[in-house]
Amino acid sequence: MEWHKDIYKVSDDRSSIDVNKVSYLLSDTYWVASRSKESIEVSIENSITFGLYKEGRQIGFARVVTDKAVFSWLLDVVIDERYRGKGLGKWLIGCILEHPDIKHTSVALATKDAHSFYEEFQFHKTECMRRNRT
Repeated sequence: MEWHKDIYKVSDDRSSIDVNKVSYLLSDTYWVASRSKESIEVSIENSITFGLYKEGRQIGFARVVTDKAVFSWLLDVVIDERYRGKGLGKWLIGCILEHPDIKHTSVALATKDAHSFYEEFQFHKTECMRRNRT
């Protein structure tokens, strides 16, 4: 699927994802800084991916792991810092939440610093248990 807004595009076409750009964007985040490019590639292959593009150049990324019926987990949402503050992150999340494989599922995510951003999309804090990989 594709969504368009002025000179921007959101697409779930995995083949359009620039893995090098995604690795670069994620390398500056608190949650992925140490993840290898190979691990990022595998995570992309096993997720519904969303690229945000300005005139064909990737400027954002997000992915969702889902069973497409009950539950989805939103991960790795990142916008190039030069394009933040323009409403593109909100648009990206809106597109994701309207995707037909996601919109009828419960969606969860984890964040340390963006609670108010996601609350605008009716996300709320809940308790969650986690088992880290060994």
